[in-house]
Amino acid sequence: MVRVISVLMLMATPALVAGQSRPSPEALARSLQQRYQGIRDFSADFTHTYRGGALRTQTREQGTVSVKKPGRMHWTYTRPEKKEFVSDGRKIYSYIPQDRQVIVSNVPADDEATTPALFLAGKGDISRDFTAAYVDSPIAGALALKLTPRRAEPDYDYLVVVVDPATLQIRALTTKDKQGGESTLTFANLKENQGISDKEFAFRIPRGVDVTTTDGTRN
Repeated sequence: MVRVISVLMLMATPALVAGQSRPSPEALARSLQQRYQGIRDFSADFTHTYRGGALRTQTREQGTVSVKKPGRMHWTYTRPEKKEFVSDGRKIYSYIPQDRQVIVSNVPADDEATTPALFLAGKGDISRDFTAAYVDSPIAGALALKLTPRRAEPDYDYLVVVVDPATLQIRALTTKDKQGGESTLTFANLKENQGISDKEFAFRIPRGVDVTTTDGTRN
């Protein structure tokens, strides 16, 4: 999940006019980059679906997300299973109440992070890091841009970003992984630059849970 959520991060660029001819995929990528450079934070409801892969699984989950640059995220899954993924900019906390365990890992350094993570943190560049091409949009009236990383990534082959042509607001994000699976986040009720407090990204470890760090130590 941390890999998937890495790719996301007012109107810093003019909106596309309704009826205007479609820009080149490279031009749209540049416009999208410019727009999201002007976003300090956002929140949304999301639906997360996954299908395919080696095990041919299919799942559907729902929840809410808050993101604040640089590198702060709070994903709360509410259905069907409660889960939390929180990044305070330094540490990432993964918590599944049913397992009574918190996994703590470090936020990757800039030179260790994938390019979607850099973009999410406000440090990446879509035009520089990806090649862009149009694909059919799964949402009527939206534009879908396939972003293939210029350097090979260990976790995914490509991303598909679906945007509103009038506002360039992200409507959905699909990641195709190396096992052939597709993970899709669809957003609703998205709000931008609301001044989200840093307290939203301060995770408190619940009492009575096991705490495991990515180096294998336990508390």
